[in-house]
Amino acid sequence: MDPSVTLFGPVDTVLGPVIGYVMLGLIVLNMVGRGLEYNRIASQAEAGPEKISRHPLRVATNFLLVVGGFYYLTVERHAGLIVTLLVLGVFLSDFFEFEARKVESRQGWDIERPWGSIGASVFALLYIAYQALFFLVRPYWSVVI
Repeated sequence: MDPSVTLFGPVDTVLGPVIGYVMLGLIVLNMVGRGLEYNRIASQAEAGPEKISRHPLRVATNFLLVVGGFYYLTVERHAGLIVTLLVLGVFLSDFFEFEARKVESRQGWDIERPWGSIGASVFALLYIAYQALFFLVRPYWSVVI
């Protein structure tokens, strides 16, 4: 596709240049939401597995991360593909980690932290931060490469 052609027109002119920073903010908010959700689940687990619910912040950031990842794919093909795959990994791990917390509550086990989701989101954070904040590393990178 010709670089002068935009898929979403005016949206690309406004959001295109800052999508990396938007994704960075969303992944950080997602990690904060995951911490809030863990605390919420740990307190709800005492009342029984039926009372466990997802935190709206984490659900919203998961949705926005997936949509943002697909949009990033239209702006930057290579980086967008990697970000989209990492974000989908975060989404899937969050889904299964939530179900695992419900099983732990049903079985009467201690509620563990969602280590799989934490690892996936840290990995996604590192790559998104690398893409968004590369201008900080560029002078040192240029010396070596």
